[in-house]
Amino acid sequence: MFLPVGIPSSDDGGCYSDHSVITKQTVFGSMATAESHGVIQDYSRPETAQASSLLDIGTRKIFTAEHDLFRKNVRRFFEQEVIPYHAEWEKKGDVGREVWKKAGANGILGVNCPAEIGGIGGDWLSASIVQEEQAYSNCSGPGFLLHSDIALPYIVHFGTKEQINKFVPRMVAGTCIAAIAMTEPGAGSDLQGIRTVAKKDGDDWILNGSKTFITNGYMADVVIVVAITDTNAKSAAHGISLFLVEAGMPGFKKGRKLEKIGLKAQDTAELFFDDVRLPSSALLGQANRGFYYLMQELPQERFIVSVTAMAGCEAVFEMTRQYVKDRKAFGKPLAALQTIQHKLAEMKTEICIGRTFVDHCNVLHSTKGLDMQMASMAKFWCSDLQNRVATQCLQMHGGFGYMWEYPIAKAFVDSRVQQIYAGSNEIMKELIARCILADK
Repeated sequence: MFLPVGIPSSDDGGCYSDHSVITKQTVFGSMATAESHGVIQDYSRPETAQASSLLDIGTRKIFTAEHDLFRKNVRRFFEQEVIPYHAEWEKKGDVGREVWKKAGANGILGVNCPAEIGGIGGDWLSASIVQEEQAYSNCSGPGFLLHSDIALPYIVHFGTKEQINKFVPRMVAGTCIAAIAMTEPGAGSDLQGIRTVAKKDGDDWILNGSKTFITNGYMADVVIVVAITDTNAKSAAHGISLFLVEAGMPGFKKGRKLEKIGLKAQDTAELFFDDVRLPSSALLGQANRGFYYLMQELPQERFIVSVTAMAGCEAVFEMTRQYVKDRKAFGKPLAALQTIQHKLAEMKTEICIGRTFVDHCNVLHSTKGLDMQMASMAKFWCSDLQNRVATQCLQMHGGFGYMWEYPIAKAFVDSRVQQIYAGSNEIMKELIARCILADK
């Protein structure tokens, strides 16, 4: 079992509800030498490029010793509770509920959610540690990040007191799994093209439509559904609302678990809504304000892709570094070949450049300073890099890299979707270009 940082083990081996992760107060109380954008940075810590491994704990100036303790616990959680079971989950197509409960019991879910409403109360950097450590584990099955850092903030930021009390504590405990349903068969990156509709019927809403490619969709207990509520609005953006739809509601059906080329243990499903009657209490935020809520939260979703992409780059680099040192060809290790050496040098340089930018964005996001343009830059550049690095590392593995039993094969196929979801990279470039060309 895993214990939260700084809490001694109990005699009965039970879990603690008072999870001691890194709060803002803890960060500001840490030994440090400089402050950047309101985040204390310890300049005695080596950067990633200077460490013996890109996965070393104790590096990067944006983190503190307290963050390191939390990272050790999170890493141990994935080593003990996820990695040993992941191959089995890949065959099943989902991870089951037990690991969600274990994650909740050990303070892995809702890390950045305020403690006063049932969350862990940690800072953004602590949440990013969970994101990175899952990527380092090379286990994409548990949909923890979408649940904690994408779906949960909508309820925290726009939910009523009753909605927060109903869902947040259970989501943090891992007993209520969340999903968010935006994508439809005919509308992907273009959110204004959705066709799912909710019509007023007295105090209730009647929901009809379908969604696809929904992460956590098959296991979800609550789904944040994006729907049109005003078909006469001057634009689709002015007529979109969000609803909390719970599993088991009459008319709400979950389709099959979709078979993907990667993310094989992560349940991804189609969802169908056939005259689902929703009470007024199911409306999340104000009617017809949903598009604006999405625009407020999407930068974090896109930035999370960059966080996991950079961690994915670091993970496959290290597994490949070891492989080329061990694997022999022509009577000597692959690492003795100049072409391999130069490729490793090029990849590490690019990875460390990306790491510097993402860590800077992490600092900005910690103080609400990360804007749409920078999040879009990070998302497209880092996910593109992840795919290049995964491709090059697989190539260095030769034929073994094409075998599913080798971790690089899984990392290779899992990386591909990073350029697609959370808004395709082509859309990211469009958003950046708008900022570049906007009238000042």
